Amino acid sequence: MSEYRSELLRTLSARGYIHQVTDAAALDALAATQVVPGYIGFDPTAPSLHVGSLVQIMLLRRMQQAGHKPVVLMGGGTGKIGDPSFKDEARRLMTDEVIASNVASIRTVFDRFLIFGDGPSDAVMVDNADWLDKLEYIPFLRDIGQHFSVNRMLSFDSVKLRLDREQSLSFLEFNYMILQAYDFRELSRRMGVRLQMGGSDQWGNIVNGIELTRRVDRTEVYGVTTPLITTADGGKMGKTMSGAVWLNEDALPAYDYWQFWRNTHDADVGRFLRLFTDLPLEEIARLEALGGAEINEAKKVLADEATTMCRGRDAAVLAAETARRTFEEGAAGEALPTHPVPGGSIGIVDALVALGLAASKGEARRLIKGGGARVDGERVEDETLLVSVAGEGVRVSAGKKNHGLLVPQG
Repeated sequence: MSEYRSELLRTLSARGYIHQVTDAAALDALAATQVVPGYIGFDPTAPSLHVGSLVQIMLLRRMQQAGHKPVVLMGGGTGKIGDPSFKDEARRLMTDEVIASNVASIRTVFDRFLIFGDGPSDAVMVDNADWLDKLEYIPFLRDIGQHFSVNRMLSFDSVKLRLDREQSLSFLEFNYMILQAYDFRELSRRMGVRLQMGGSDQWGNIVNGIELTRRVDRTEVYGVTTPLITTADGGKMGKTMSGAVWLNEDALPAYDYWQFWRNTHDADVGRFLRLFTDLPLEEIARLEALGGAEINEAKKVLADEATTMCRGRDAAVLAAETARRTFEEGAAGEALPTHPVPGGSIGIVDALVALGLAASKGEARRLIKGGGARVDGERVEDETLLVSVAGEGVRVSAGKKNHGLLVPQG
């Protein structure tokens, strides 16, 4: 937008990434005159991140595209505690081995979105365990703890939510926001990081880090948060009937990933094209203006572009072709989620769960009762149905858009 001088903030504003900015004029001036290292933290609580983290990954990509340096901070240290922000309960504590394995798995996705290396704008990945594991408790309390007001920490929405619900908030979790603030100061010292970005729920944590860095080091640093990404029906981005939409291929097949984007609400297509693809804004404007059934073509473009970025062009092409064959020709495409069936038959309830078309047997029964389950296009009326599987397999559907393939084992 015209009020920003820097390509970075112009891009973030035009594509809908900005919710709040600390001292926008100063950050804009800095980004217009030098390479700005900026970071986002990710806690490795699972072997894969999900689509809910994608807007943050795209923020780092936009930084790099604008000539700045993305810093991916893995929370190997803070991941041992867990961020209490807007959580109903404490996270399960993980071992060092599990955290290391998760970090290695998550790194493979970042390699698709960012260029890593030693250049001025090349991305780097760091782990806060490198400094947090070495902290000594008494010196940390004396040097860092003095800068934090418990009264103020209790006022943050992420903490108030838990307390207002009279849900337990452990002292371990309460320390999380201090450690995240310490991360910002540490990255500022180690790598000249001047910007922290995150979701709108991280505003309090980011402000803490800015204030700590200014007080201790007299260094000016900045923060940007993104709006909460919800769908047109008010749902949370990335939450589906079948569970989380994982970014790693081994956690979610490329076809299911493509289909998630293809099923975007009409009203969300333009916004998601701006946030999650590299298409020019002029082309996005043309696509979101399509009316009637033509909007489906825009959804296919969104699915193709988003899947290519995360899974590669070949995976996107195969997923699109499978969808075409499945929906337009009624065939069983090659990339549908499949489940090998031993013994030649399987109960329909077990089949729906095994294919990921229902999250539980109870959900599968409700799907059948509501008339949403089909076998080779025929509606299932009986939840005790035994599906015989032979030859090229049997197509099982949940609603009109989610399909899987039962195949003979061996």
